[in-house]
Amino acid sequence: MAAEKAIIDRDAGGKGDAAGSILTVRDLAVAYRRGGRALDVVNGVSFDVRPGEIFGLVGESGSGKSTVIRSLIQLLPANAAIGGGSVDFAGRDLLRLGEREMRQVRGRDIGMVFQDPLNSLNPVMTVGAQIGETLRGAESAGQSRRERVLAAMRLVHIPDPERLYGAYPHELSGGLRQRVAIAIALVASPKLLLADEPTTALDVTIQDQILKLLMELSGRLGMSVILVTHDLGVVAQTCRRVAVLYAGRIVESGPVERVFARPAHPYTAGLLQSIPRGPASEGRLKGIGGTPPSLDSIPAGCPFHPRCAFAIEACRAGQPPLVAQEANHLTACIRHGDLPDLAHV
Repeated sequence: MAAEKAIIDRDAGGKGDAAGSILTVRDLAVAYRRGGRALDVVNGVSFDVRPGEIFGLVGESGSGKSTVIRSLIQLLPANAAIGGGSVDFAGRDLLRLGEREMRQVRGRDIGMVFQDPLNSLNPVMTVGAQIGETLRGAESAGQSRRERVLAAMRLVHIPDPERLYGAYPHELSGGLRQRVAIAIALVASPKLLLADEPTTALDVTIQDQILKLLMELSGRLGMSVILVTHDLGVVAQTCRRVAVLYAGRIVESGPVERVFARPAHPYTAGLLQSIPRGPASEGRLKGIGGTPPSLDSIPAGCPFHPRCAFAIEACRAGQPPLVAQEANHLTACIRHGDLPDLAHV
C-alpha cells in the first residue's frame, strides 16, 4: 500500500489554488493541411479547468473535440499545425514548449486515455511493461517500478494484478484493457487527465464501471479530468461543467445543471432533445436536421445557422461571440435572449 499512497500523495501540495484554474486555454486555433490548403479545425476555443473537477467537452463527431485535447500536449498528426492561442498549465504555456520539454509534461503532469485501448496498447508488450514505461526516468519515491505499477493496477481495480502484470492486451477483456489504459495515464500521478471518449468501445455495463472509476479517482486523487464525449448522458453523470463544440468553436458552456436545464443555444437544445427521456410512448425523438459542415465549407456567420430553425439574417452576417447569458453560463447565439424556453420547443 505504500506505493499506492505514493501515487496518491505525489505533489499533493501542487494542485493549484482551489479558487483558480489548473489549466487555462485561450483562443486556441488548429488547422489541418489538405491538398495544399489550411483547413480550420479548431477556431478561437477558450476554457479553463479547475482543480479536482471533471470538465466535459461534447459535440458531434468532427466537431474538434479530440483535436482540442491533443493540442494541449502537442500530440497532433503531421499535417496539423497550431495557429495561435495559449495553454497555461502550472505557469507555463504548453504551446511554447519544445518536444523535449513536452516529454516531461506528458505522462508525469498530464496523462491521457485514448478512445480505443486495443489500438493504443502495444500488442507485443506485457501490461506491466507498458504501465511501467511512463515511469522511465522518473523518480519513484523509494519504490521499485514494479511496485508502482502494481499499485496503479490496484488503484484502477484490476483484479489479481500480480498475475495480469505479465499478460498481453489481447488476453484481456475490453473493460480490463481500458483499466490498463487508465493505469498507464495515472501511474506517474498526473495533475490532469485527458480522457478521449474512454467508454465508446465498451458495452453499457462496463461503460458505467469506467465512468464511476474516473469519478472515484478524480475525487480520491484530487485530479482534474477533461472528458471528451458525444454522449450527453455521460456528461450528466460525471461532469461539473461542460463546453459544447460545433465546427471547431465553443457555442455554449457553463455548469452542467444550468446548461441542461435551460440551454441557451439551438445546437445544445437539439442535442438534448435527441436523448431518450422516458418510455417510447412519450413520442419520437427530435433530431437535428442536416449534417455538420465539412472542414472546407464551414459557412460564414454562425456555423450552425444552416441547420437552425431559429436563424435570422443577422446569424449569417458574422460569427457571434460567446457572451454571458447569466453567471458562468456563456452562449454564442445572438437570439439567446429571445429563446428562454428553447429546451421545450
